[in-house]
Amino acid sequence: MLLPRNNQNKSNLFMVLPVILALAGCGEKSSAASAGAPPPAEVGIVVVQPQTVPLLAELPGRVNANKAAEIRPQVSGIILQRNFEEGSLVKEGQQLYQIDPALYQANFNTAQAQVARAQASLRAAELLAQRYKGLIASRAVSQQEYDDAVAKRDQAAADVASAKAALETAQINLNYTKVFSPITGRIGKSAVTPGALVTANQATPLALVQQLDPIYVDLTQSSSDLLRLRQRYAQQKAADGTVPAPSVELVIDALGETYAHKGVLQFSDVSVDPATGNVQIRAQFPNPDEQLLPGLFVRARLEQGAIENAYLVPQQAVVRSVSGEAMAWVVDADNKAQMKPVQTAQALGDKWVVTGGLSAGDRVIVQGSIKVQPGALVKPVDLNAPPPAPAATDNKDAH
Repeated sequence: MLLPRNNQNKSNLFMVLPVILALAGCGEKSSAASAGAPPPAEVGIVVVQPQTVPLLAELPGRVNANKAAEIRPQVSGIILQRNFEEGSLVKEGQQLYQIDPALYQANFNTAQAQVARAQASLRAAELLAQRYKGLIASRAVSQQEYDDAVAKRDQAAADVASAKAALETAQINLNYTKVFSPITGRIGKSAVTPGALVTANQATPLALVQQLDPIYVDLTQSSSDLLRLRQRYAQQKAADGTVPAPSVELVIDALGETYAHKGVLQFSDVSVDPATGNVQIRAQFPNPDEQLLPGLFVRARLEQGAIENAYLVPQQAVVRSVSGEAMAWVVDADNKAQMKPVQTAQALGDKWVVTGGLSAGDRVIVQGSIKVQPGALVKPVDLNAPPPAPAATDNKDAH
């Protein structure tokens, strides 16, 4: 049965319409899929190059005075004067205190009189012995009398020596009433005031004088690290056989900054603490401004050689795997993120010293690594690249 021409066209239209709608739907899905693809993640990178990195050991330590003298009285008495300002700089031999000298002056005068008396007795004994020596030849005196005169002369001479020793002791005690500083340094607060009673060799010092320039820093280091340090520096002997003294850098914890002057390692203790396996070592630092004070807690960075062909990588760029292995994200030549295992030697400031796993020119991801996956396309931005120059302004256009 034949359909009319108009009905036939309508039938063909109904058959073709589903195909057209299906094709249109596929195109819309493809366009939507293309429009919904995320752009590459932007990451901050640094380009690493091999270099020689100094090997440093960071050690805890305490500051100690170069010299320290506790001022103690060596005679008893009442303090009459204090001849210094607390906290001031005192010189060696400067008088600090005056103890009441009245009693010791009297003892000195008595000792002087004893010496004069003994010397007078000695002169009389010498004259008697000399006179008897001339009379014994004529038998005017007996041998016994002459021997007794000689013995009295010798005894008088001994009495003179004893009296002089007592006089010297009295002089020393009189001098001790003036208390002097044995060293040049900074003096602290006074434990006594004028009018206080002090006793000889008392437990409490009157004051403390400390020499602060140069100053010592006592450090604690493991015995194994100390042995390695000695081996490294023994290999650096000069032509004359001398070994260079390691330089030491200081970080003041109270200020959080590096001390302006470098120090020199002085010596290490001759014994190892059996409980900790540590050794005490000492470094000397110049302290012209007296910034370092005794008792201050510091950290010292001690050079222990150098590492060749190492890389300095910011610490935030190194992560740990589940097994504890150090890993770093890098961007390959196709701008895809890859994770590499690396070997770290130690931390140096805010960077890791990487000794293996990286190559020269590697682009290490420092920022944005949390947004990437292995093999994902990224957009690297060099954090060390200089900022772009500002665009020149056309004055004509401005007007």
